[in-house]
Amino acid sequence: MSDEKIKKIVASTFLDLAQILETGQSGKKMPILVTAIGSEHGEETIYNAALEAAKKGICVKVIGTRDVKAENLESILVSSEEEGHKKMDEMLSEKVAYGAVTMHYPFPIGVSTVGRVITPAAGRKMYLATTTGTSSVNRVEGMIKNAIYGIITAKACGVNQPTVGILNVDGARQTEIALQKLKENGYDINFATSGRSDGGMIMRGNDLLTASADVMVMDSLTGNVLSKLLSSYTTGGKYESMGFGYGPGIGEDFDKLIMIVSRASGVPVIAGAIEFAKEMLLGEYQKVLAAEFNKARKAGLNDILVELKAGKREETAVEVKAPPKEVVTEEILGIEIMDLEDAVTCLWKAGIYAESGMGFTGPVVLVGEHNLEQARNILSQKKFIG
Repeated sequence: MSDEKIKKIVASTFLDLAQILETGQSGKKMPILVTAIGSEHGEETIYNAALEAAKKGICVKVIGTRDVKAENLESILVSSEEEGHKKMDEMLSEKVAYGAVTMHYPFPIGVSTVGRVITPAAGRKMYLATTTGTSSVNRVEGMIKNAIYGIITAKACGVNQPTVGILNVDGARQTEIALQKLKENGYDINFATSGRSDGGMIMRGNDLLTASADVMVMDSLTGNVLSKLLSSYTTGGKYESMGFGYGPGIGEDFDKLIMIVSRASGVPVIAGAIEFAKEMLLGEYQKVLAAEFNKARKAGLNDILVELKAGKREETAVEVKAPPKEVVTEEILGIEIMDLEDAVTCLWKAGIYAESGMGFTGPVVLVGEHNLEQARNILSQKKFIG
């Protein structure tokens, strides 16, 4: 190695150390992708948000139809939304980028997004666990996992001991019992207390406004509504102007950092989502995820989930095994969430490999392109779809 090359490496190392001391952040680039096509406010909104994030030193790559040049900003040109999503997946897989902000992604069952909002009464950040996707087809199991997903996200973003509250929705009490068992078994959960006079960890509507909990646990559909409401209540609903979007998709076996925003999200929210992604990367969220699930498993998470579903599972005469795994890219829509796993099993029985997932508008069954027509016919005949 030449003396000149050694000098450059040493200089780069000292510059990086200096930036860490000054800002707490590494100077090493961790590019964040943003897909621009599909916004209700036009591509210009996405590019403006990317520019805002780039001005703060975040390396942003925008996938869209416009060629915009600026410091820390690169344009990746595509001609359609579909092409943009394919490019996004490709760049994430090849580690050309480390995270992505997009308006749609078909997360598999078991993955859901943890949103972050600014609460109006106190101006505090609150994590909504969760806002899109489905952690489990069993509602209470999903909310238990949502609590862990929320803790992971908050800790990755620097909240060392996040308080956890459960919104007073269907399944809240069963979720409370399960989380208390986890705590008794050694999993460290810091339960929040409602601001209402009777206290407790079950949160009321008032607690949403005041951020009585750092992590607010609920089902994804409720979280989705609340995320929309808390990000656009000052604008009449058509433009999301506050917060950080629907957040990262979190799941035990999901290793891509994909942040979801709405087609109605405006510049502040999209720029916030890009910053949120950078926080997750700097906080090494995958290490946090592995550590939290390791602690939860040691505290009996698996047994608690089995006990929760005991006696509710329908027995089948013959166990259906999955056909050989293959790439699944086509989505079949219109299936009820409670029928989703049965629909997949139905296709397996017919020799078609399929997976369950969650698309932008609801549950989906994912199949290979060559099986799409046959799979639709089978699911139609069996009354899973119309």
